[in-house]
Amino acid sequence: MFLAMTPTQILLGVNVDHVATVRQARYRQHSLDHGDEVEPDCVAFALASEAAGADGITMHLREDCRHVQDSDIQRAHTQIGTRLNLEMACTQEMIDYALELKPDSVCLVPENREEITTEGGLDIVGHKSRVGEVVAAMSEAGIVTSLFIDPDPAQIEMSAELGSPWIELHTGTYANAYYHAGRNREFDTLRRGAELGHNLGLIINAGHGINYANIAEVVTLPHLHELNIGHSIISRALFVGVDQAVREMKAFL
Repeated sequence: MFLAMTPTQILLGVNVDHVATVRQARYRQHSLDHGDEVEPDCVAFALASEAAGADGITMHLREDCRHVQDSDIQRAHTQIGTRLNLEMACTQEMIDYALELKPDSVCLVPENREEITTEGGLDIVGHKSRVGEVVAAMSEAGIVTSLFIDPDPAQIEMSAELGSPWIELHTGTYANAYYHAGRNREFDTLRRGAELGHNLGLIINAGHGINYANIAEVVTLPHLHELNIGHSIISRALFVGVDQAVREMKAFL
């Protein structure tokens, strides 16, 4: 199911949520989610990303359906040829949805109605029981679970305790500090988090705010398995097209 990885290869998951954001800005009340005049199609973007070398597609079905819709997820699940990674909140509705859909993997994330995109990691320590229930349910169904967390030792240790095979380190704080004085400190926090997670037997993924500038430093983090990148690739594609945008990012990996 999952692609093998050489010691120097980092996989690229392309998040297509904000393709749907552009569509919803005009067609939120439309009866169709693709076809005819409705554009752009996030599934078409996903397929183009795969053709350019993406190793997986990430989609986040939010409670308020502000961008990706259920029908997008269903179409992607049947059409993409790599892996579908479903980002989801730890709600019963989403647990039931994932168990019925059976994506290749799920990434548990916090969800705030006011935020434009996911900001900050999930508090595993504060929601130990609930997260543990979701991890157990997904594992029983054969769905790989990743936990989107800040690179905090307590969160990483709890992730391992709960039996999640993967974690996705939140790189947003580092990305926000990239051109400022705190960059080195934030990068060192990520590095130590990756080392700790690896030593605890976790697969290390990372994502949020990664772009064509900071990627050169991000890829030097130890033990990286996969990076999930969306906004920057979509932004780049506006100028050079999907194929080139994905190939340029893949070249860094």
